[in-house]
Amino acid sequence: MTEPTAVGQHPPVTVVIATRDRPGLLERAVGAVIDQDYPGPVECVVVYDHTDLRELAVDVPVGRSLRYVHNAHRQGLPGGRNTGADEATAELIAFCDDDDFWLPAKLRRQVELLAQRPDAAAASCGIRLEGPGIAKERQLDRAEVALPDFVEDRIMEVHSSTILIRRSTWDAIGPVDEDLPGGYGEDYEWLLRIAAHGPVVIVPEVLVVVDWHGGSFFFGRWATIVEATRYLLDKHPELAGSRTGLARLHGQIAFALASGRRRREAVRELGRVVRLNPREKRVLVTVPVVLGLLSGERVLRLAQRRGRGV
Repeated sequence: MTEPTAVGQHPPVTVVIATRDRPGLLERAVGAVIDQDYPGPVECVVVYDHTDLRELAVDVPVGRSLRYVHNAHRQGLPGGRNTGADEATAELIAFCDDDDFWLPAKLRRQVELLAQRPDAAAASCGIRLEGPGIAKERQLDRAEVALPDFVEDRIMEVHSSTILIRRSTWDAIGPVDEDLPGGYGEDYEWLLRIAAHGPVVIVPEVLVVVDWHGGSFFFGRWATIVEATRYLLDKHPELAGSRTGLARLHGQIAFALASGRRRREAVRELGRVVRLNPREKRVLVTVPVVLGLLSGERVLRLAQRRGRGV
């Protein structure tokens, strides 16, 4: 048996970074992609989301390439990612948010793992949350995550900035859903489809730094969160297969309803959550919002200071 070629060992990778109006953070993210210690070719495609193209002050060495394109799809993160995948020339595709960045071994370790697991649909890794008042590492204590795991829990460690997939997987499962209301939860919806195709294997190292700035594009957009979560439940009937997972999602709806001052609806939704899983943590955080003791924004900020969401 002959030894595999260098190209076979280190296939080309396209990295997609969708962005809008964050030039300083974007340069950091792109620089970290260009500086990967991966021996194979790396193409970085920066997708500007309905804003002017801006070339970055980043040196691009041999074996690396950098391209700038406009989002040709619907405005928003899903459309930006889909445009980047359309433009990708490599057989492996990775994604990074413009406010996150990778550690040097990220691609090399993930490509190695995917090569060992031809059954896997994607690869992920550990993350480090960094922001005001927080520096926390989050790693999974398992080698892979399958669809039933994602049905039960979002599994925040499998972050969008960690994902590396094969082009064949992308083609089989379809693009990021641009019809999700407001684009809310697009990464989770996409992960459900990835995991239905095959397991997500995990490199047991922290290789991505996630900017945990304590804010969110969805702060205050409570109606969008309610609509998007209900859309997700309708699109993925498999979510009804876990009482724990279903309680989590209805708990998110209840919290958003309460935060949007739709208190009667929130109370009805809370009743459903308690029937599904009385231990669901979102019951405790939603009650003070229903009673007007805390705002939804305040609860979210308190949770994010602990490196968690609601």
